[in-house]
Amino acid sequence: MKNLLFVGGARPVPISTVMAEQALAQARSRGIRTHVVNRPDALAGTPTVSAAADAVSAVDFVPSEQTVAWARSRARDGERFDAVFALQEMAQVAVAEVARALGAPGNEPEAVRRIRTKDLCRAALAEAGFAQPAVRLCADVRAAADFLEELSKSSKPGPWVVKPRDAMGSIGVSLVRGIADLPGAVAALPDESPFLIEEFVEGPEFSVEGVFLGGEPRILAVTAKEKAPPPFFVEVGHVLPAEISETEHDRIRDRVAAALSTLGLRTGAFHVELWLTADGPVLGEVHGRFGGDWIHTMLQHAIPDLEVFGLVFEDMLGLPGTHTSLEPTRGAAVRYLVPPPGQVTAIEGWEEVLAHPAVLHAQLLVAPGDIIKPLRQSSDRAGFVVVGADDPALARKLATELVDSVRFTVQDAPADRLPGLWSLT
Repeated sequence: MKNLLFVGGARPVPISTVMAEQALAQARSRGIRTHVVNRPDALAGTPTVSAAADAVSAVDFVPSEQTVAWARSRARDGERFDAVFALQEMAQVAVAEVARALGAPGNEPEAVRRIRTKDLCRAALAEAGFAQPAVRLCADVRAAADFLEELSKSSKPGPWVVKPRDAMGSIGVSLVRGIADLPGAVAALPDESPFLIEEFVEGPEFSVEGVFLGGEPRILAVTAKEKAPPPFFVEVGHVLPAEISETEHDRIRDRVAAALSTLGLRTGAFHVELWLTADGPVLGEVHGRFGGDWIHTMLQHAIPDLEVFGLVFEDMLGLPGTHTSLEPTRGAAVRYLVPPPGQVTAIEGWEEVLAHPAVLHAQLLVAPGDIIKPLRQSSDRAGFVVVGADDPALARKLATELVDSVRFTVQDAPADRLPGLWSLT
């Protein structure tokens, strides 16, 4: 029996627990024994994930050296781990370090740290000749203003984007059109750590989903994404596969495959974000994991009989492949519910959405009495609908119609009831 160490398990949020449960089920169906390690509070908040694993241990995977020490101790006691895996972004470094310590398949820790640190990833790609937006690591507003002045003198008038150096879910990401916007953008960052400011790239956004098979990237689909209007960059919809020409599709695939090779990745899954500009694809963030926002559900509909997690396990463990085709033959889409901010007094039409035969998964994340915050990060979205169809155009149309059919009645809420920095102004 093969043994899989599943680092980080799940966070106590719906998409994370669903993905972890599916990964564990796909491992079990292949005769793989699973051992989940996670922080004690996360284990307590994800009991269904723990129940689906063969073994569970409380280990803090950040900092990663604690997981490495734990894994070495278990190995000395006779427990064997043939592969190491994680879904969570913050567990990827621990996975790479444990894999190297145990001699299991995996990416080099240096490569994982590079892609997880956005400015280092940009520097590595730019050095290899990939088009990249100018970026600067800044400690404060003054340093960011100096960078904007430098760019303006070099005929790069903006706008620009302020973002955390290491975060996810659109937290703290905002558009600035000039130096006067910097104080507000910096105040919206999640903490006082050094942050990034980079050029804003014009062009539609996409992501590329795939896995490594035999050390080579295998692209499963290109996904089109839709974001809320600036100044924030929250994703409100995805369509898979993207409705683009074959030429555009090939240019994206070739550029992403070359970038992954340049960055030294070779094992597991990947999710690469990019813009399609007049001069070709410009790569954004690179992740050594599956994408969020229910992209795994869309992939498994668009490619019939695909089990995305099982595909990774088969490759890492040298098991016989169970998939004959890895090309999308259907379409899927996800659309998020983004009602106006305020206090919810009524929601209508949701039961009809759940009853629709095209719905693959849907969840309402607010109820009457809850406060809806202004849309500034992914956690502010009020729910979602994932649909599957015969082609992506129909999936996109259905997802939009279903989300638009949900009617929210919202009244203004007192500003002091809105958490944190949020306000209705």
